[in-house]
Amino acid sequence: MLPAEVYRQVRQVSIKTRRLVDGIFAGEYHSVFKGRGIEFAEVREYVPGDDVRSIDWNVTARMGAPFVKQYVEERELTVMLLVDLSASGLFGSVARTKSQIATELSAVLALSAITNNDKVGLIIFTDRIEHYVPPRKGKNRVMRLIRDLLAFEPTHRGTNLAVPLEYLSKVLKQRSITFLISDFLGTGYEKAVRIVHYRHELVPICISDRRDAELPAVGFVRLQDLESGTEVLVDTDSAAVRDAYKQARENSRFRRKRLFHGLGIDPIEVRTDEDFVRPLLRFFHSRERRLGEGR
Repeated sequence: MLPAEVYRQVRQVSIKTRRLVDGIFAGEYHSVFKGRGIEFAEVREYVPGDDVRSIDWNVTARMGAPFVKQYVEERELTVMLLVDLSASGLFGSVARTKSQIATELSAVLALSAITNNDKVGLIIFTDRIEHYVPPRKGKNRVMRLIRDLLAFEPTHRGTNLAVPLEYLSKVLKQRSITFLISDFLGTGYEKAVRIVHYRHELVPICISDRRDAELPAVGFVRLQDLESGTEVLVDTDSAAVRDAYKQARENSRFRRKRLFHGLGIDPIEVRTDEDFVRPLLRFFHSRERRLGEGR
């Protein structure tokens, strides 16, 4: 049985995300993630203004009056949430940690998908697959995913972004919309990103903290790598140390952006000291504009 605190958190997250989805995201999601095509629904009698190309000549011949075919969008999609719960997600220099934001983001996306009658699945990973929930429909699915994200305790601390992408390719044969939610502090995932991008629709969500980018000048501090447990004493008053740290982070971010840009992938950038609503809306609006230009 789950602790009462977890149930309380599940309820808090579900209430908050329900308000966001009802007020903002359900319509945005529906408008930018289209179904796989259209399917036949019914025939009805022709009325002036109907496209003559939609006339069903067989029914028309039988009924002695013109009838047209009607189609509806085949909406059902599969949404996969690949969520990084490695130890670096426990970090947050402001009010919330990266993993807390990842959970809320996942809840918003899952609820938006379920509201639009799509399937949702979950892969929790570190440097290995920690937990897999196959895609299914239903409102209870969202509560299950929120509960799993809040209550699950990973057995490992490291990060390997290639692992969930490779696993996705094995377990899911149909095309999906895949949200990869991580701080992207790992390396060696480029090949896996390319493979998944061509088989699925990949949307990276990069969660960062302002302290990821640069160190403050506060003298000697003992820093610990949350994933490896390694500790090192660092003189943050040294401009050379701060510059080297900043340059390494910028190089990593540049390589990531170059990879996504080269593949035509639009990442969503989220920070722990900002509300994730705005970057998520910017992504939806940007995507909707591009879809409109492509029509």
